[in-house]
Amino acid sequence: METSALQILKEVFGWGEFRPVQKQVIDSVLSGKDTLALMPTGGGKSLCYQVPALVNEGVCLVISPLIALMKDQVDNLRKKGVFAAAIYSGMSYREIDRTLDNCIFGGYKFLYVSPERLKSELFIERFRQMNINLIAVDEAHCISQWGYDFRPPYLEIAQIKVYHPNVPVLALTASATPEVCADILEKLEMKQPAFFRQSFARKNLSYSVRLIENKLEKGVEILNRVGGTAIWYVRNRQHTHQITRALNQMGISAGAYHAGLSMEVRAQQQEAWMNNQIRVMVSTNAFGMGIDKPDVRVVIHSDMPENLENYYQEAGRAGRDGKKSYAVLLCNEGDFETLLDRAALVYPPNDFVKRVYQCLANYYRIAVGSNLLSSYDFEWSEFAETYQLEVLDTFYALKVLEEEGFIGLSESYFSPSKLHFLVNPQRLYEVQIAQAKLDPVIKVLLRTYGGNLFSEYLKINESKLAKTLSISEKEFVLLLDQLAQMEVVDYEKRKDKPQIIFLTPRFDAGKLPLNTKRIEMRRKLTLDKANSMVTYASQKVICRTQFIQEYFGEKSDATCGICDWCVEDKKNSDPEKRAENLKSRILEALKVEGELTQQNLLEKLRLPSGEFTLGIIRGLIDSGLISLLPDGKLTIKNHG
Repeated sequence: METSALQILKEVFGWGEFRPVQKQVIDSVLSGKDTLALMPTGGGKSLCYQVPALVNEGVCLVISPLIALMKDQVDNLRKKGVFAAAIYSGMSYREIDRTLDNCIFGGYKFLYVSPERLKSELFIERFRQMNINLIAVDEAHCISQWGYDFRPPYLEIAQIKVYHPNVPVLALTASATPEVCADILEKLEMKQPAFFRQSFARKNLSYSVRLIENKLEKGVEILNRVGGTAIWYVRNRQHTHQITRALNQMGISAGAYHAGLSMEVRAQQQEAWMNNQIRVMVSTNAFGMGIDKPDVRVVIHSDMPENLENYYQEAGRAGRDGKKSYAVLLCNEGDFETLLDRAALVYPPNDFVKRVYQCLANYYRIAVGSNLLSSYDFEWSEFAETYQLEVLDTFYALKVLEEEGFIGLSESYFSPSKLHFLVNPQRLYEVQIAQAKLDPVIKVLLRTYGGNLFSEYLKINESKLAKTLSISEKEFVLLLDQLAQMEVVDYEKRKDKPQIIFLTPRFDAGKLPLNTKRIEMRRKLTLDKANSMVTYASQKVICRTQFIQEYFGEKSDATCGICDWCVEDKKNSDPEKRAENLKSRILEALKVEGELTQQNLLEKLRLPSGEFTLGIIRGLIDSGLISLLPDGKLTIKNHG
């Protein structure tokens, strides 16, 4: 088994050896065990299912919510000569039908699906017939209500296991707290699972926070000091263009990237950055997922991410080649307030959520009880404007509807036009004889793409085909539409807009069954995570890497030695001095407030709940300077 895995790693993927945790995960999967792997960004998660799937006979089902990433994975596998396919929103029934058939009869090795597909009757019927060798669940934290990106369709995964009960399940995630990990194991009903975790510490990555007002000036200073490729993350689209212009004016080559740009422009910008034609990509968080550029030397954030999970993933795009790199967060007190205020707005009132749902039904003219798993082009700002809804509130309401499992949303991605002949060559010839106007179109399709059009869906380029016939692209598309109406071809036009998919038949908006208890729990969780992000940025008592490790449940006494705290600590290396400073801050807070729970004390002082901090509190209790009251609150001894 081991020889086969190593052989595949070398011959298919071009790597000489496995990384330590990769090998353990692959061995576990090959031995038939359910496995949970916690592997940070850049840790090589995809090989953990791709290698075992290629070692064994049969098809690997990969469940992922990220359409762009699925498409990249499929394209990369196909380039390596591996048969792979994906099913996601926006595909026609016919193409889904043929793709599933190929996975039963066509020698395919990988089937990528978005989670909402798992409950469709068509999928279940074909899935039962497939020779499945592994079920891989990517972004597995999405199954947990305690996670930062909960998606109810993930709860369907356990239900499909009954059709292949002896097939191992591999759950993969880059960032999950211990609570989320426990939830993954429970919700996926994993049997005696093996659990592997790659350390969250990155020895070559220096984390820093700069409390600053003029972020552009500080960002430029960092770029001038640290050479090489960079990513600069901002929160909104307007800022990407403002900072890009400013950097270019100062002689630092930069490009802007966000979901509002056309697919063509985004592809050009990404390619220029990947090829080092531009140095800095100034982007919203739409950029970076699935991008494998190992030599990023610095990642700058000038707006605070919502939570540490997002920050860790985005910052982790620096230094994947193992060389020293920097992750710098530029922020100030105003940003802390903004983040906490925004977190309080993430879950709008339920009545507003129902109103947005009703507007969606009106927008697409959907009758009550209809439209299960149908998808549409969707631009939420345009939708909000149509119904005079506040844009940000509408965005958050849509996210609630997504979390509750009523809709699915996907960022814009490029899906080229595809075509497949639905008739046999004899019938096609008859059409050519009977329809002289369509004959040149059929001939140019056959000349350009050949007989494979009869057996599979192929990507086509209408513009080039129209030029060959010396007609306009618009005219050519109309002729293809005619062939589609005659059911001679199945023609799927290219898509480059965001998609919305209705995951349930349409409800009466007034009776929309929102899970109010869960929404309230998620509201509190969002605030807690925002508080943790503020604590990370403002704390001065623990190594940044240690803070991140402890947040994700990894205990470590070792400091990184290269973050801003460690560098400062080396200058003031007296641990007693640091402990005394912390003690006086705690006593001062309790003197002012009288009584505080431990959590409230930590939040008030913006302190991490790490071993160092908790040790100081225990020491103060043991020495009699503070008391722990029966109700769990802390107070200064004999206070009052």
